[in-house]
Amino acid sequence: MAMFGPQPRARGTPARPRPQKAIAAGTLLAAGLMLASCAPGALSFQSQRIAYEPADDACRGRVLALDSTGNFFAARILAGAAIGAGGGALIGGVASQSWNGALIGAISGAVVGGAAGYWSGLEQQNLSNAALADRMSGDLSRENAEIDRTQYTFDRLTDCRFHQAAEVRAAYRAGRLDRDQAEGRMAELRQLAQGDLGLAQLINDRIQGRGAQFAYATQRLGAPPPPPVPSGNATVRRAVALKLTPSPDAPSVEQLRPRERVTVTGGRDGYALVRTPGGTRGYTAASDLAGPGVRSVHVATVRSSASGGSVGTLAGSNAARRDAFAQSVAVTQSAETSGFQLSS
Repeated sequence: MAMFGPQPRARGTPARPRPQKAIAAGTLLAAGLMLASCAPGALSFQSQRIAYEPADDACRGRVLALDSTGNFFAARILAGAAIGAGGGALIGGVASQSWNGALIGAISGAVVGGAAGYWSGLEQQNLSNAALADRMSGDLSRENAEIDRTQYTFDRLTDCRFHQAAEVRAAYRAGRLDRDQAEGRMAELRQLAQGDLGLAQLINDRIQGRGAQFAYATQRLGAPPPPPVPSGNATVRRAVALKLTPSPDAPSVEQLRPRERVTVTGGRDGYALVRTPGGTRGYTAASDLAGPGVRSVHVATVRSSASGGSVGTLAGSNAARRDAFAQSVAVTQSAETSGFQLSS
């Protein structure tokens, strides 16, 4: 991290007084910039966030779609709560004119606001308990819908990228590409996939930060905390492919054997997220599993709708969505090791 300090003054030159407001603003901005320079991937402009993406890439539209979801999560949950991370984010956003610019200020502002920022903003509005619950229900409904959109967009981008790698392997086996050409193309795809993952991790950080604010506010409102994500052991019923995303058309990351024991760590859309004894993670249909872990699968995959419901119910589904997105990012990261090898 680069360190900045005052420049030496020429001998005999009197120091000029600086207004306190200017000092405070300068200190906040400098702190935000220094922290942002230490945070990997904290880039302010879209051209920096996705500069890795060539214009002729077949997956470029999906990269742009994923990047666009960050606009929602970079904003403050409460537009009227100019405190904590929101206040810092405003400085970053104005300076950069982009969603990720908010990260620069949010890093420094989080020291002030942290998880209490959203709740503090609600309290400032002097709402009744019933009105507070209504407001939180609306905010959680919007949050859940946006996480769903982000999850869908990231899944489509991940599938697109891994299918590109499969096409290179097919072209190499068919003799349309020699080994040097295929290795070069695979190296390009690996670099693009790393850029995709960095963008997803950046958005995930924002989602998790907002989730902490919702969890704090839910607790202060007196709603029951969301249940923990269930997990358990299960046995594979038949030979089946372990998928990168919960879809029958998704790329496969490994082949599961009949009667193989796996650990269920979550799930969504009728699929269980499992971990094999060798540490590989991926998705398989819940119907392909048997044993005590099956109940965990059903619990994890049943989520309330994005809109409607009590604060406690919506907060629980919000926690499930946040966890599902974080897990999908982790699955993609682990799959990249073998997913962009020519011999895969």
